Parts: sequence; C-alpha cells; structure tokens
Amino acid sequence: MSSLALTYARREMRAGLKGFRIFLACLAMGVAAIAGVGSVSTAIVEGLRQDAKVLLGAEVDLRLTHIRAAEDQFDWLQRNSDRLSEMLQMRAMAVRADGASRRLVELKAVDSAYPLYGKAELADGSELQASLAQIEPGLFGAAVSPRLMTRLELKIGDRFRIGDANLRVTSELVSVPDQGSQGFELGPPVLISMAAMEQTGLIQPGSLIRYHYRVDLPEGATAESWMDRVKATFPDAGWRIRSVDNAAPNIQRFVDQVSLFLTLVGLTALLVGGVGVGNAVRAFLGSRTGTIATLKCLGAPSRLIFSTYLIQVMALAAVGIAIGLAIGTFAPMAVGPLLEGRLPVAARIGFYPQPLLIAALFGVLVTLIFALLPLAQAQSVPAATLFRNLLTPVTSRPSPRILAMLAGAGLLLAGIAVLTAQRPFIAVVFVLGAVGSLVAFRVAAWGVMRLAKALPRPRGAKLRLALANLHRPGAPTASVVVSLGLGLTVMATVALIEGNLANQLNNTLRGEAPGFFFIDIQPDQIDEFDDLVSAFPTVTQMDRVPMLRGRITGMKGVPADQIDAPPEEAWILRGDRGFTWSRTPPKNSEITRGEWWSEDYSGELLVSFDDEAAIAFGLDIGDTITVNLLGREFEAKIANLRHIDWTNLGINFVMVFSPGILEKAPQTYLATAYLDDSQEPALEAAVTNRFPNVSAVRMKEVLESVDEIVGNLAVAVRAIAAIAIVAGVLVLSGAIAAGHARRVYDSVVLKVLGATRRDIATAFLIEYGLMGLITAVIAGIVGSIAAYGVITWVMRAEWIFVPWAMVSTILLSVAITIAVGLVGTWVALGRKAAPLLRND
Repeated sequence: MSSLALTYARREMRAGLKGFRIFLACLAMGVAAIAGVGSVSTAIVEGLRQDAKVLLGAEVDLRLTHIRAAEDQFDWLQRNSDRLSEMLQMRAMAVRADGASRRLVELKAVDSAYPLYGKAELADGSELQASLAQIEPGLFGAAVSPRLMTRLELKIGDRFRIGDANLRVTSELVSVPDQGSQGFELGPPVLISMAAMEQTGLIQPGSLIRYHYRVDLPEGATAESWMDRVKATFPDAGWRIRSVDNAAPNIQRFVDQVSLFLTLVGLTALLVGGVGVGNAVRAFLGSRTGTIATLKCLGAPSRLIFSTYLIQVMALAAVGIAIGLAIGTFAPMAVGPLLEGRLPVAARIGFYPQPLLIAALFGVLVTLIFALLPLAQAQSVPAATLFRNLLTPVTSRPSPRILAMLAGAGLLLAGIAVLTAQRPFIAVVFVLGAVGSLVAFRVAAWGVMRLAKALPRPRGAKLRLALANLHRPGAPTASVVVSLGLGLTVMATVALIEGNLANQLNNTLRGEAPGFFFIDIQPDQIDEFDDLVSAFPTVTQMDRVPMLRGRITGMKGVPADQIDAPPEEAWILRGDRGFTWSRTPPKNSEITRGEWWSEDYSGELLVSFDDEAAIAFGLDIGDTITVNLLGREFEAKIANLRHIDWTNLGINFVMVFSPGILEKAPQTYLATAYLDDSQEPALEAAVTNRFPNVSAVRMKEVLESVDEIVGNLAVAVRAIAAIAIVAGVLVLSGAIAAGHARRVYDSVVLKVLGATRRDIATAFLIEYGLMGLITAVIAGIVGSIAAYGVITWVMRAEWIFVPWAMVSTILLSVAITIAVGLVGTWVALGRKAAPLLRND
C-alpha cells in the first residue's frame, strides 16, 4: 500500500507546484522566523559562554557591599589563587574643574592586576595602568567615557573632580572587558586607580560601594570545588560568589526573555501560515476531485487516497521548511553586524542545529494540524459524492483516527513549545491563548456568516451582493477572519502594551516621579541636607529614609539557593537589595495583612514584606526571613504585608524592618526631591558642591534611557509581528485566488444582467471592507484582553485603553483586505462575457 501511494504521489507531483506557492511561502516564513530567532539567540549565548572569563573578569568573582574584605580573607585569597585583582565600584558625581557642569558616573577603581582577562580598550591604544598613574602630587590620571567628555565638555588633558580627588583626562575609554557582568548603568564609566580612590573621600561607613575580588584559580582547581572551600573557610563572610557559569546573568536573562517572546510571536506567524496551508490543501484536493473519484470507482481504498495526498503535502512541506531553515541558518550573519556594539559580546556566527530542529518540528506539526482535515474529507466521502462535488461542496465528519492524529499533533506542538521555553508558564499561557484565539476567530467568522445570512435583504443591490458574498458557499470569510485576525491581534497587543508603557513613562516624566534620587548621604550630613533641599526654590516635597544593603539568605529556614523562585519575583533573591527600617508605615503603600509595630518598638526584629512577593514565595504573617547585612546574619519575623505602588517611582522597599537592632548598623540615607524641571540643574549643583560624596540621580534621564530600551525592543517585536501580518495577507491572497473562478463567473453574469464594472467593483469593495472591519474589531478585542493581562498581571501597572492602537488596527485591516481583494478581483472584472458563456 505504501509503495503504491508513493508511486501515485510521485506521478501527480510531476504537474509542478501550481497552487502551492502560497503554501510554501506561509510555511517558509513561519519556520524562518522561529529558526532565525533561535539561531541568533543561540549565537549570542555562545558568545557569552566563550567570553565568560572576560565578561566576569576572572574565573571566580567575589563581591562584598559596603565593607572591604578583612585582612585574613584577603590573605587567604592571595594564597589560594594564581592571580588576584581587587576592584571598587560605586556611583559618584564627576564635576568639571570650574564647577560649571556635573554628571553621575559609574566609578571603578582598579589595581595594577586589572583586568585579569581581556583588555581595557583606550582610544589612543595606550596601556591602562599608565593612563591611571599619578601625574603629580594630588593629581591622578583617569580613563573617561566619551559620553562623559561630551556632557562635561572635556577633552584630553582637562581636569575634573570626583569627590575630593583632582583628576585629569588622560585617555578616552572605549570599553572595558567586564562591562557585561555589571547591572543597569545610570551613568558613563570612569576608571581611576586605587590611590586616586583613596583621595576621593568617598569610602565612608555605609557608602554604597561594591568590592570585587577577581580570582584566577590555581592549576587543577575547579570553580565549584574552590567556591566550596572559600564558603567553608568563611561561612559568614556575606560575599556573593559567581563563576564563569554565571558570568553575565543580566544579559543571559534579557536574551532568554526576548528570544522566548519573539519565538512565540514567530510561532503565531506559523499558525497564521497554517491556515494558508489548510486552504491550499483544500483547493488542491478540490482540483483533484475527478482523479479521486476515478480512483474510488476503480476500487482504491480510502487509506490509499489519504496516504497518496499526505505524501504529496508533506513532500511540499519539506520544501517550504527547508527554505525557512536556510533563511534561519543565515540569520546570525545578517543580524550580527546590527548587534555589534549593542552587546558586550560578539555573536558567534555558526551552524546551530537545535533551534533549526525545533523550527522544523514546528513546521511539520503545523502542516499536519491544518492539512489533516481536508485530507480526511477527501478519503471519507463516497465516489458518487465526489462526482457531485464538481457542483456542490463536500462536507463530512472526520473519523476518530483522524481526530486522534489531529489531537496528538496539537499536543506535541504545544508540548515542544512549553518544554523548549525558558519560562514554561508564559509558553503555557501562549498555547492556551493561541488555541483560544483560533477557536474565537473561527466561531466569530461562523457567527458573521450566519448573521449576514439572517439579515433582511437590503434594497441596494451592491450591499445585497456584498452581504451575500460573506455567507455564500466557498466564501473566504472564515479564512480572512482567522488568518488576518491572528496577525492583527499580535500587532494590536504590541501597540496597546507599548502605548501603556509610553503613557506610564510620560506620566512619570510629567511630574509623578521625583526629580532626583540622592544617595550616599552620611548620617552626620542629613540635617544640613534637609535644610538645604527643603528651602530650595520650587521644591514641593522631600522624602528621605535610612538605607542599608544586604541580601536574603533564607526564607522560612530554607536557604535562598534552594528556593524555587517564581520568575517574576526571582530578582528579590538575586544579589544585594536595599533595605530600610522605619517607625511608621512608608508612603505609597497600604497594609493589607497584619499590624504595623508601635513607634517606640524595640523588641525582636520584625519586617514588613511586599504582599505580592509574599504570595509568590508562599510567605505569611509569622514566617521568618534571614538576611545578611554587612556579613552578619539576622532573622526577622514577618509582622505585616504591604501593597506597594511601584509606578510613581517614589522611595519604597520590598522589606522594611522594625527599629532597634538595625539603627546601630552603618548606614547612609536615600532621599528624593520633587521640584520644577527648570531648577533641577541648580539643585544638583548646590547639593553636590556642598556634599561631594552625595550622588544625584536625575530621574528624567533614567526614564529616557528606559524609554529608549522599550522602544528598541518594540521595534524588534513589531518586525516579527509583521511576519504574521504578511502571512495573513498571503492567506487572504490564497483564499481570493481559490475563489477566482467563482468571481469571474459572478462578474460575467452580473455584466449580462446590466451591471457595470464600477457597480461590481463597489460591491466587492463593500464585501472586503466589511470583512476587514469585522476582523479588526475582533482582533482589537482579543488584543486588548491580551495586553490587559500583560500590563496588569505581568508588569503590575495600571491599564489604560489607548484608542489610537485600536484605530490603527482597524485602518490597517480594512486597507489590507480592500487592497488585496481588489487586486485579486481586477482580472475577474476585466473578463469578457461572450467567451465564457460560449464555453458554458
């Protein structure tokens, strides 16, 4: 049976690819999107892996916050490493020598061994240590980012200050090898020597300084065994230890999340293309009605017919998948130059079989899912009915075996999407949403067709013809609504999310956010700082709290590294967090459970915790949280839970502790100030001139940087979503092409009855306009629901309906359907009646 089916399939395929061009294009685009995203992300991850030592700056990095390594700790590190480098990192204010301008910078003080791996790149090609050397008593060299030189109008040889240290720009800093291992940068980088750092006066108790100790391991030692030794030797050191396996976690997480989202959008494009696959298979089998009928009359079993055409469909699918894989394979070569300079690593161009294999599996399964029903329809209908199909469409119910195959392919597709995702929960939500959207659009299309049929007949002939075309046998309504609707839903969702984010950013930029965050205010400066800022012109509000830095080391007695953190809250356990203590509840939060302690409380250590984070971690009133502050372990009991409003960017913390024990710990103050934009430079100058150790973070600049990142990401998402739209246009074109003969016949009959070409074109215009409008409205509703879920549940922000997103979706949908519809029917309008009537 299989050899005979193969023979028949091979003979039929001699006719070529006529009718399957759209089939191939839909499949190739979807597969190419998934393979391309997977190949590019894999190339970036491979770059991270190969450059891990350079990114981390060592084989092992140990980090302490606030406090320097003790003498015995430093001696042990020296004895147990081949090479050791110390680096201090903090945020500080760089000020021109004449005080005319200033800028927040990421300050790094390095020793003579820095960097252990890689090389700091300077514009003039000079050596870093020579550039940072002391020039004369009280004057040191500095390697400065060109962004800072532009902002402060500095050039090589000019002087500037950081804290109490006088510095000279000796070289322009192009890049540093360990930049990728750092977090979000609030300012341009500046490199100075350890000796210059001592002159700044910025090293004070409680100052937000990170001390890094980079280690080159002894020969034969593994990172895991070495880290176990250092933990066993100094169990209470409180340092965060990373190896090359986790060299650049921020970049890794970003790449994983973006690639996940783009892959799911690519899968949406493939599902849209699947509708085109189903239409193409249905049209192809319709053209083979006579052949199938003849085979059935000659005794061919249904299984042979099914196998013959399944082989043909899968052979053609293999061609489309191969085209998509070829495009996806070369995607890193095309995207690599675009990413150059945007990431601290170079994408490793190469052949990566895993993402290609996943894309190929997606292509095969989508083909099966959408081709099985038309194939089953052809094999299960008697020969006589097939002959009648030349005049009347065939409808039949698929057999249980076909339904089982369809369910199996669908479950396998969903399983692969979930198992290969970095965040399975999001993939599950996507799968459920995709299935729900397909069903919703199909049901909506059915409802539109039934409604068009049930409506009273309009008086106008054009409108009457347009409504009839929506529900007539073989109408493309269902194909248009499902295929174009999915792509438009993605676009509407992206537009609504982007609009909400832009609205949030604009609101905060317009004044909801403070003008400044001031950090590293020393306790003996706070009274004078309060007097200076509160009396400054246009300052309407000033808030300040004590701040400590530490990390959570356990919850309910379970060590932090053994907690299976929910992805959306995992940041709470990553690295150091800012903590505070307070006698009164903080602003911008509401107690949802438990009670706040009294203002004169002095008992055991209590903590107020974010209520949403508590739910995610399974915490409740009375549970304990262990934190490491300055190398000491403290256990606190949860006294209450708070709902925190993070959107106004005011001062707030996941954890607020009770007074008492922490009051005596070394700490600094964090303050915010709200004032007119015009007075911000003057306040920045007044504060940093009076307190050189205090750093001013201008929130407008931070929000502009975030806005730029969101905008760049939205461009990438829209580019992938456009593939879904293009796939929908192809499906629409295929549906119109499949009904071309019917359009020609209709136009000829109408012409004979006295209709002009303009009358017929107007009727078609109304028909396609109605289909586009209906599709856009449904896509807008589904997209709004999806965007609402992302904004409120994932981003935890306030949802605002953005009308322009809905309007643009409607206009785009109507324009596409009308344009493609009229182009597809233009030939039909030009056919003369006489030749066709003579043939009939």
